[in-house]
This record gives sequence, structure tokens and C-alpha cells, in this order.
Amino acid sequence: MESDSVRGVERRRLLLGWGGLAAGVMAVGTPLPGTGLASAAASEPKSEPSGLESEPSGPDRIPPDTLPGGAYDRFVAELAAQDKFSGVVLLSYRGRTVLSRSYGMADKEKGIRNHEDVAFNLYGGPFVSLSIVQLAQRGKVKLWDTVGTYLTGFAKEIAEQVRIHHLLMGTSGLSFPEHDYQRIFHSKEEQHEYYRQYTRQAKLVAAPGAGSNKPGWGADVTVQIVEAVTGMTFWDYVHKHIFGHCGMTGSAYYTRPQWLADEHIAHSYMRQADGNRVDAVRNLDKDSPSPGMAGQNNARNFVPDGGFVTAPDLVRFANALYDGTVLDPAWADVFTSVKAPNFRGSPGFSTYGPTAHIVEGQWVLARSGVHPGSCSHWSIYPDSGWVGVVLSNYDDISLQEIIGRQMQAITGAASESGG
Repeated sequence: MESDSVRGVERRRLLLGWGGLAAGVMAVGTPLPGTGLASAAASEPKSEPSGLESEPSGPDRIPPDTLPGGAYDRFVAELAAQDKFSGVVLLSYRGRTVLSRSYGMADKEKGIRNHEDVAFNLYGGPFVSLSIVQLAQRGKVKLWDTVGTYLTGFAKEIAEQVRIHHLLMGTSGLSFPEHDYQRIFHSKEEQHEYYRQYTRQAKLVAAPGAGSNKPGWGADVTVQIVEAVTGMTFWDYVHKHIFGHCGMTGSAYYTRPQWLADEHIAHSYMRQADGNRVDAVRNLDKDSPSPGMAGQNNARNFVPDGGFVTAPDLVRFANALYDGTVLDPAWADVFTSVKAPNFRGSPGFSTYGPTAHIVEGQWVLARSGVHPGSCSHWSIYPDSGWVGVVLSNYDDISLQEIIGRQMQAITGAASESGG
């Protein structure tokens, strides 16, 4: 029987383009020969010759629905034409761009259009859990260590029972008080101290590891472990050890003043109860009325949660995850391998990073979600080498339908969930 390690090596080879269509990793933005790739800004994509007659048959064949002018391209273009999508979609196959489209405005007030190199506010990035696994690889932490090994000020039962593994799996059993979502932070230091005090108010309401219906999000605590071990802010750690190593030059944990000043950062537009959209960063007195986000405006954070990423940078990250850049191959498997059925409410399986799904017999690693004024989705197909990205600066787009159409274009099967 083929071992897990052998399968893992083969997945990495496929994602990196070893053999098949690509002889090696291609730079993001390099189009597949014959696809007629165009990066269109808010324009109706034209149907162009796909060059499919020159592509290989079998598993190396590019599905026509993924190409410019294909079903997925047309679907997103139609949404954009109705002002139901603003942002960037990108499909990459074995390191080569198959489809890249940009629609709408990054900053309506200044008349700046969205384009491939614009950074969007990311929901649910993998960087918190990846940072801890990097430190475990270096022997700086152990995944079975308890919170009290590194942090002080927590209740005794939390310090002694909740382990890093539980935090990464969302099974810590911790319950936190309601955030002060109306508070506007004016410095990194103020925000940092707020979260330090906030996490110390946690209570243990379920047995760690039990997988209860109280999932026990642990990101805020995990961030502080990274900081305690490294002596760096989490933001600086990610800049140096993830963004820097991956060549993610357009991505950062930008501050609110940078968000206002930098033309390469998309403003988030929140849908209001009256149907209008407002610029989140220019209207800190406004917030989202939507269930699950009511009263929130991520721009009130001095460093907005999730940071900001470009679509090509997420492809660079996907490739770096599997080529040894950010984790050794064995530790990449630790990060992405299935640990349990998903405890976070969506179908699939939990890993230390993205949610894993099985679609048409292949693994898909994905994460998606919504901030007030923005939506994001990224997915990695390690068995076949596809990467899909959706970044939007609207919070009312049909994200699940877009994900389903993207997955159907790549695999021929509709998505159950975004992860």
C-alpha cells in the first residue's frame, strides 16, 4: 500500500508543476500557452481561443470552464456587471495563471480601480496556526504544551489543561467575553494591550479536546504564545518568516493610516440596512447590520484582523507551503493533514490550517469568510496543482455560489462549503 509520505511527496510534485505541463515552478502571472489570458479590470471578458487542442488529454488537460471566456469567467463577469461583485478572482494551475480578472473600485472616492496587485482584507488567514507550527519545527514549542507553559495571568484550569493543539483545532473549550466592537484603537500598543487583557477574561466552559458545540476559538491566545516565544509582535513575525520567505511583497498587516493612504489597498464597502454601501475605513461610526457581524467594523482596529493580501501572493503562499519554503515537507504534512471531523460548523475535516474536503476523489484545502465590507476565499488542490482565489471588497456577494462555480469549473463537482 502506498504510504502517506509517498502520497504527500506526489501531491507536492503536482502542485509545484514537476512533470506534466510545467517543467518547474512558474512565476505567478505566467499564462498557460494558448489560453489567451487577459487580466481585465471591470470589463466584460471576451471569448478567446483556448488552445485546448494543443493541451494534453487526461488529468493534465485544462478544464475549459476554467479558461478565459469559460463558464466560471462568464459567471463572475455577470455578477460584476450587476454590481454584485467587486474584487479579484484568480485560478492557477501548477504555478501558472490560467485566469485572472479584476472588477470594481478599490477606492471609489479616489477613482482607483481594483487590479491584481491590490491587497484585500483577508478573513481567516492561515498565518496564526502556521506560525506556531513553524516554531514547533524549530523546537521552540511543543504542540502538546499547555497555555501556562508560555503565558501568565490565565485561570489555573486554563493554564494547566488547554494545550496548543486544542487552540489550533478550535477545541480549547474556552469562552471569551463579548468584544467592545465600538472601540476605536489609535495605536498598535493600545490594541495589543486590549487583547492581552481580553484573553485573560476567558473561562473554561467545556473539556479541552471534546469537540463540543462551544468550539473555543484560540487565535488570540495562540498569537500571544508566538510573541512570548519569539520576542516579536505577531505582525512582525509573519512579515519576516512567512510573507518575506514566500515573496508576498504586496501583503502585510497594514495599519489603518496605511489603509487610508496606500492606493494598493482596497477599501472595504459595507452594505447598510438601507441598501447603500459605505467605506468602512472612512466611516468608523458605521458598522455592519448583518447577522454575525452586527455592530462590527474591522477598520476600528488600528491593525485590522486578518491582515491584507493580494491574489498572486496567496498563490505564492500555496506554492511555498509545499516546496519547503515555510515548512519542511514533513511539517507541511503536520500542518495540512486531517486531524478530525470539522468542529467549526462546516462540512469537511479539521487541520491545523484550512478546512479539508474531499471532492471528486481529491483533497481540497480551503478557507473563506466575511469581514464587514470584505469577503475572501482561497483553496489549494494539492492532488492536482490548482489554486483558486476570490478576494472582494464587498461583504454582500454570493460567496458560496462563486466558490461552488469555481470548484465545479476545476473538478466538475459543486462545492458543499467554503471551509
